[in-house]
Amino acid sequence: VDKAVKAALIAFPAWRDMGVKARVEVLFRFKSLAEANLKELTYLVVKEHGKNRGEAEAEVLKGIETVSWATGLPDLLAGRILEVSRGVHCQEVKRPLGVVASIVPFNFPAMVPLWTLPIALGCGNCLIMKPSEKVPLTLMRFAELLHEAGLPKGVFSIVHGAQAVAKGLAEHPGIAALSFVGSSRVADLLDKTARAGGKRSLCTGLSAKNHRIAMPDCDEEMTISDIMNSAFGSAGQRCMAASVLLVVGKGRKAFIENLVAKAKSLKAGQERDD
Repeated sequence: VDKAVKAALIAFPAWRDMGVKARVEVLFRFKSLAEANLKELTYLVVKEHGKNRGEAEAEVLKGIETVSWATGLPDLLAGRILEVSRGVHCQEVKRPLGVVASIVPFNFPAMVPLWTLPIALGCGNCLIMKPSEKVPLTLMRFAELLHEAGLPKGVFSIVHGAQAVAKGLAEHPGIAALSFVGSSRVADLLDKTARAGGKRSLCTGLSAKNHRIAMPDCDEEMTISDIMNSAFGSAGQRCMAASVLLVVGKGRKAFIENLVAKAKSLKAGQERDD
């Protein structure tokens, strides 16, 4: 962790001063390379995570969408000057934080890293990312594509490991901000560690308890299909998966029996499945 932070601190001034237009040009090239290597990236997600091909490809494409959005940062980062009173003007200037870190989970090895990677880099920060130790390959391929796209050395680094590495990122004084996607329990521990280390910012995406309500006048077959997709898609390994169901009305017993029968008929997907 310390080596990655030192490399990022060295790279930061030049990357910050490069200007947002030049930084976004790197993201444009990275986006094109990711699209050109879609089949390989999909294959990596399938092999290291176990998703079927259709879900893996959809995940990679969703991540590339975020890169596309980040290429619009020149407009979003433009400052402004406001006349707040007669003869009094306020100037808004947006500046990068410096070296930032991101800890990402196992369930979406392509999409979730791309929630933070292009935006942090496009805004002028240097980023250190820790993938789940279970699924490091897709992110490593992203790093190779970023290098091919012209990203300077030290601007983006990957650190591998489990709890000790995550703790190291949270407490390192050279890291200005931390992003984490994962469980609420771990987030609470990281929050305490990060704030004790003087972090200015902590952004978290945490676990959820997602409720579904089936009303008496619902279309039963369509509602059950939606519940099945929500609860069991990606084998339920996603933060928005349905985990609580409330069935309202006199027909709830038959509704639940129908749902259970369909759930029992589910089969695990194969790699080749779309």
